[in-house]
Amino acid sequence: MSFRTRIATLLASHAPTLTVHAHCDLPCGVYDPAQAKIEAQSVKACIEKYNGSSDPDFKVRATIIKEERADLVKHHLWVLWTDYFKPEHLAAHPDLHDLFWKATKSAGEAKKTNDVAVADRLLSEIDAIAEIFWATKK
Repeated sequence: MSFRTRIATLLASHAPTLTVHAHCDLPCGVYDPAQAKIEAQSVKACIEKYNGSSDPDFKVRATIIKEERADLVKHHLWVLWTDYFKPEHLAAHPDLHDLFWKATKSAGEAKKTNDVAVADRLLSEIDAIAEIFWATKK
């Protein structure tokens, strides 16, 4: 061990411990329900294109993309639910848990169907979550 390393170690061992507190992992500007909504809009567009095509190869591609996008919807919703929303948000908006549960279930259902109504419901549920999200940002 070099003399410089020994001095640095000695100084560090006698330095006071600094405790820091953060309310989130990164600045709160990184969270936005728009990410989930964009992916949900892609899900709807894939369903519409699937329903409008008679090409079986195109339908397979549309289904694969739709399923990937639906997974991304769930990912973005869970990031909001687990990383952004806090107990005080749930206290102020008691239906928040149910909204997330319904939206993630709708995203899962969208993977299994080509019904535009499911995609529309998913978009509506994301809009309800977004309304609460923006209310908490005031």
